[in-house]
Parts: sequence; C-alpha cells; structure tokens
Amino acid sequence: MTRTFPDAVDVAVVGSGPCGAAYARVLSELCPAAAVAVFEAGPLLADPPGTHVKNIVDPAERARAQRRSEGPAPLAAGTATDTMDGYADDAPRLVRPGTFLLADGYRQPGEDGLPGAAMSSNVGGMGAHWTGACPRPGGSERIAFLPDLDTLLAEAERLLHVDARAFDDAPFADEVRKRLAAALDEGRDDDRLVAPMPLAVVRHDDGRVTWSGSDVVFGEETRANPHCTLVPEALVTEVIVADGRASGVRVRDLPTGEEHVVHARFVVVAADALRTPQLLWASGVRPHALGRYLNDQPQTVFAVRLRDVVDAPEEQDGPRDEPAIVPHSGVNWVPYTDDEPFHGQVMQLDASPVPLAPDDVPAPGSIVGLGWFCAKDVRESDRVEFDESATDPYGMPAMRLHYRLTERDHASIEAARAAVRRAAAALGDPLGEEPLTFPPGASLHYQGTVRMGETDDGTSVCSPTSQVWDVEGLYVAGNGVIPTATACNPTLTSVALAVGGARDIAAKLTAVRN
Repeated sequence: MTRTFPDAVDVAVVGSGPCGAAYARVLSELCPAAAVAVFEAGPLLADPPGTHVKNIVDPAERARAQRRSEGPAPLAAGTATDTMDGYADDAPRLVRPGTFLLADGYRQPGEDGLPGAAMSSNVGGMGAHWTGACPRPGGSERIAFLPDLDTLLAEAERLLHVDARAFDDAPFADEVRKRLAAALDEGRDDDRLVAPMPLAVVRHDDGRVTWSGSDVVFGEETRANPHCTLVPEALVTEVIVADGRASGVRVRDLPTGEEHVVHARFVVVAADALRTPQLLWASGVRPHALGRYLNDQPQTVFAVRLRDVVDAPEEQDGPRDEPAIVPHSGVNWVPYTDDEPFHGQVMQLDASPVPLAPDDVPAPGSIVGLGWFCAKDVRESDRVEFDESATDPYGMPAMRLHYRLTERDHASIEAARAAVRRAAAALGDPLGEEPLTFPPGASLHYQGTVRMGETDDGTSVCSPTSQVWDVEGLYVAGNGVIPTATACNPTLTSVALAVGGARDIAAKLTAVRN
C-alpha cells in the first residue's frame, strides 16, 4: 500500500479485483524483479487489502466497508447490509449491499436495458462481495480456440483457493445433492452430474471457513514483493498510447485531485465489464467490437423447505450474522449442458428468504435457495456506448446501455423456470407460489464487452493472450474478456484468462531482460 505515485513501472494494472490481483500475483511469481503498480479507484476496506467483507468480524466495520464500496453516492447508513436481505425481492432495480447502480443510461427507449447493472468501487472490486462460486465451464461455454484452457483453469483454482469439499459436513447437504441427482442426472456426462459447488474459500486449521477475496489471489507472494505496490483511491483516466503502443497511464489522486503520469511498458485494464471499455474509449482506443456483445445471465430464483428430514443439531456457535462461512451453508451445483443450457446454484440458507410464522424456526440447512442462470443469446447490437459530452460521477464518459432480450432469451428463461420448479419439487415444499425472475443485469455477471478472439476479424477486442489488437503492450482483463455465452459463474474463467495474459507479459519481460 502506498500513496506515492511512481514515475515509471514495468506493468501498470488498473483495478484490484480478482483479475487485476491475478496479474500482480503471476508477475510476482514469474518476474519478481519487475516493477508492478496496481491502481484502484475505490478505497481500502480492510487489511490485508482485498479482504472479502464477510470476513470482517465486527458488524459495524463490515457495514462501513460495504457503504464505502458503493461509489460516489453510497446507500443510507441504515440500509440493510445482509446480502440475503432481498433475496426474493422483486424490485425493478435490485440493489445489493456493497454495489451501486448506474444512475441513468441503463435503458434506452423501447429496449429491455440492464436495470440491475451495478458495480463496486473498492480494493478487491466485486471480489470483496461475491458468493465465491467457481464452477468450470462446459460444452459451448468453453473457449474452443484456447488449447490450454484447462491448464489455465487449474491455475485459477490455485490462485482463488477453490475447494469443492469445504462443506462436506453441512447438515442435509448430501441429502440435497442426492435428491437433485435423482431428478436431474439422467443423460448427463460424468463431469456434468450434480455435485458440490467448487467454492473460493479457505478452511483454516481451527475449522473456520472464510471467503476468498483478492487478498487470497494477491497472496504473500505479492504482498512480500517490494517491487509491487497498490495505490487505492487512484482513478486511471487515460491509457497513454503512442505509435501503436501503450506507454503508461494518467492517474488522478482522488483525495487531492492531483494528476500523475506513470510510464509503463505494459498496461493491464482490469476494471470491470463496463468500466474497462469505458477507459479504453476515453483513451481513444476504439476497435469496432469495443463495448459490443454485452451479455448478462438471466437469473431465476426459488426457495423450498426440505421435506421429510430430521432436524440436524445446531452447529453454529456464534450469532447468525458472524462472517465465517458456517457448516450449514452447503452449496450444490447443477452444471450447464448444451441440452440443458442453464447453471444451477443451490444454497442451503441460514434463514428463510420469505417470512415464516413467528414461532416457526427452521432447522439449519433445511431452507434451500435455488438460483438458475441462463446463457444469453449473444448479439453485437447489445452494447455499452459512451457519451461524447456527458460524464459520470467520476468524470469519465457517461455510459448508455443498449440491451434486448430476444425470443430465444425469453424461451430460455421459461425453460429455466420449468427446470427450477422440477428441482424444487424434488427437494421439498416451495416457499412462494412461483419462481422469481430478476430484472436484466441482476446477476452482475456482465461479459463480452472486450471479448477475446482467435483472429482480428472485427468481432473481438483482444487476442487469445488478452492483448488488445493493434495496441502493443495493452491488455484487458475481467469478465468482459469472455467471448462465449455462459451460464456458469464467470470469475474462474476470467481469472484463468488473466493468468494467460500475465504469463504472456512475463515471457516478454523475461525475453527483454535476457
């Protein structure tokens, strides 16, 4: 951590979420002598930098961290900070603690828009607030032109500390999985059967389980690297490009308003799927595909109470708002297949998402939330555009989202609703009459806006190593790089692609030094 802005570095990284952290980590491991600076527009929330807010023990400090993540206009102090509050909310613009919605521009006349589009500004990015789900993509979700995809995914699992067995002792988890498998496994390949959800978590020697944030991705390898620095509240307003090559960044020190130019041999923009194309556009880097192919994952949720189970003993020692992941937070996974193009995330909840009778206290693990995600019908016309004159609260070009759900999307959503009903029926008694389909954008899984391509044919922004076409030394990272229509949680894939980009930079730095 520093408030000193270097004059020059080998690699400037914009954004401290899991993908920006992956670049810093891989470069610290492969090129420990390289100077790396990570710039983050948001504030530091906790130590170590990038800590998941659920790991902050003090409730007041946790709430303060969430409010500080909510950009220029945080929610009111009394607003709920429990991420499960509003799980079954049918609000047209769903607000989650630690995130902030686009104030305007999220829908154009006659279009569906992305009313749920939201971001976080803090060290650790959305990785300080996420659910930790790290399933591998399957079928058409996979990026066919990357022969080393599985190797990269394995490395991403290492960096995120992915564990599929962390909740083996969760009450009823085996029973939930058994019932889902009986209802859904028929006809599936072995790697697409109902299974425990791979989660980015750390199980400690004392039995505690905590969420992985960017702190875990940074790791001691990065924190102990004297050549790697992290500068919070530092807004990068421009990538400096000269003669077809990135040569540095222009950074605004938000506490003072002072601007600094930091020269760099390589620049990595790892903001998010909306702000990464925003920065490129503001920097005059505007390939045809920039901001296009924007896609989200339509999301349908439901909840049930397990039937015919004997209450398990209470295994949680502290109050229910403690940050550690407790044993009755079991999570199961219904993988995506091309025949069933949905991804199911089945969570055993600490409490019911809908009101129960005052004297009705469910057994831990007996309330199950089901979330089904659909793959979007990806189209070039779904895009984020930027205003030539208007600006957002950070002074960057204002966003204008163009987004429509196609007939194919509506059919997919209806099929997912039917699938979640089937899964619910296999588990227990519904809590509520019908599944709830969230407004577009509510999944927070935006992708495609700086998408990767096999060749520079105008339909992609970057190469298979994440370098922007025709701009030497400029790399992009994050969910926006994913070029396929996915339904599974995207973080593992985006971190895997970041690993590939970081290795490419490391190879170039090593070649020059040798």
